[in-house]
This record gives sequence, structure tokens and C-alpha cells, in this order.
Amino acid sequence: MNSEPITQESSTRICNHMNKDHEDAVNAYAKYYGKIKTFKSAKMISLSPEAVQLKIDDETLEIKFDHILQDCSDAHKTLVRMIKAIPKL
Repeated sequence: MNSEPITQESSTRICNHMNKDHEDAVNAYAKYYGKIKTFKSAKMISLSPEAVQLKIDDETLEIKFDHILQDCSDAHKTLVRMIKAIPKL
């Protein structure tokens, strides 16, 4: 990750990576931050400096960040911090 700005292209790349390699994290975001207990499918569909959008079954969920993301490196650090903040069950 570098100081690449968050653009439509970088958002698509990040979402594809998260959905392919970190499906468990995307599901955890939906359950913890979205407070959704049961669902069939969760996909990260968009990332902006303000929020991440997930598609949960047929609904769209927006999870706002606690700060405005500066770049892709900040996005990576923030998504990792968010997953680490989720209590283990």
C-alpha cells in the first residue's frame, strides 16, 4: 500500500481483494458494525474516504469511518484496525 488516492479504480481493487481474500472480515463487518445477525451473502461493493458500503443479501449497508481516509494506505490500516476492534466470540 502506498499514498495512492482513493478513486473508483482503487475502490474496486480493494473491494475485489476483500471479497476474494478476506470474506471472513467482510462478514464480520456486517455482523458487528452493521448489527446484522443473519444473512446469506455479504460483499464489499464500494469504499470512499467517508465510508465502506456492503451489499448484504439484497440490502446496501453503509459503515462510516471514524475519520476521513487520506489514501489507500489509510484505508488498509483502518480496515485492519476495524477488524481487530471486533470482540472475539
